[in-house]
Amino acid sequence: MPQRSRKFPPRRSRPVQLADTIKEWVVEHQLKAGDRLPGEAELIESHGRSKGTVREAMRILEAQGLVETRTGPGGGSFVAEVSPDRAQSLLANFFYFRDLSIKDIYQIRKLLEPEVAATLAGKLSDEQLAALETVVAEYSAPAETVEEERAQHVSSLQFHALLASYSDNDLLAFLVRFMARMLTELTVWRRLYEPPNPTLWEAGRRHQLQLIEALRAGDAETARRVMRDHMEGAETQMQAQEAEVLRRFIAE
Repeated sequence: MPQRSRKFPPRRSRPVQLADTIKEWVVEHQLKAGDRLPGEAELIESHGRSKGTVREAMRILEAQGLVETRTGPGGGSFVAEVSPDRAQSLLANFFYFRDLSIKDIYQIRKLLEPEVAATLAGKLSDEQLAALETVVAEYSAPAETVEEERAQHVSSLQFHALLASYSDNDLLAFLVRFMARMLTELTVWRRLYEPPNPTLWEAGRRHQLQLIEALRAGDAETARRVMRDHMEGAETQMQAQEAEVLRRFIAE
């Protein structure tokens, strides 16, 4: 019986290996954003790598957003802080060629967003609550055109991203905001806002206003329930929109 050949993971290049080593060194030495990194000559000597390998490793770290290079007096390479937007962009690239569905995204949203709402009940300032109300005011009436419907979809998802940004749990906030971003891009790309859906608008706006009141009152259980109902209703409506787009595509 012939033996199956073993598959080994692809061998990492020297620049990639060095980039990982530099990241480990940054963590071990507890460097923070803005701290200077060793110069090129020092990296060549300390790691026994060629100039080309060192430069390519630094380019890799720059592309990842972990290092920034400054020119002129006082220039050099410095530790950079990866912004949430950049991190989300890099993660979004991973899903670019994957066929995500509305169901996939809402499976995560239904788990996370009710918990975000519950943990924030009674903890938001008047300014934060007012900011949420300002977003809801952007879709105070049902859309009359496709363009208005698109704008309202985007604003409604910004409500969720804004609410998540108030969380003390950075990981939870990042995941919720990323889901809102992915759903926004999916909605725009697949034109899921067409045709206008007054039922989705009415239910979504009602839930968000109820949620704000529960947050203001410090009622965690009501906040959790309202957000869960909001997610379940939105999923149903958005899946219907997705099916309608598919029917139009087939018909055309």
